[in-house]
Amino acid sequence: MATADSSHRPIVHSFAPVARADAKWLILGSMPGQVSLAHQQYYAHARNLFWPLMGELFGAEAALPYALRLTRLQENGIALWDVLQQCERANSLDADIVESSIVTNDFASFFAQHKAIRRICFNGNKAEQAFRRYVLPGLSLVQNLALTQNIELIALPSTSPANASIPLAIKRQRWMEALSSA
Repeated sequence: MATADSSHRPIVHSFAPVARADAKWLILGSMPGQVSLAHQQYYAHARNLFWPLMGELFGAEAALPYALRLTRLQENGIALWDVLQQCERANSLDADIVESSIVTNDFASFFAQHKAIRRICFNGNKAEQAFRRYVLPGLSLVQNLALTQNIELIALPSTSPANASIPLAIKRQRWMEALSSA
């Protein structure tokens, strides 16, 4: 049921995946924030730690042009995408996503085209929760079994500036552990 203020929550749409066919690692966010949507770039907020961490790991630092950062990730077997294809959300906070408005991306097609994926790293709790709640049940039994038996699912602390309660050193350590073999 729509609420009186539902018109104040715009429907937002995520980006296409950034992935080569031979990608081995998939980093999933929930839904791009307002700054990312405005710039049409993954993790565009200046205080988001994603690109500084990718710079340390793969030479994809924020100072590089966006296209080159994406190329560096892809050369290292990394793919980027979001769990949600669209949702209602008034601002950038995952907590403000209207659950009844969620539409997920087409992971059945994605996994059919990217058979080398061996690890999914979730950038934050909302991405993992949405994937487990909305994506896994929607996959065929064969796809679900293949995914859960052959692909490692790793929840990582969000790189968002809204997740300031976890110290940078801990975030860095967790992300480096998850992606050091990439």
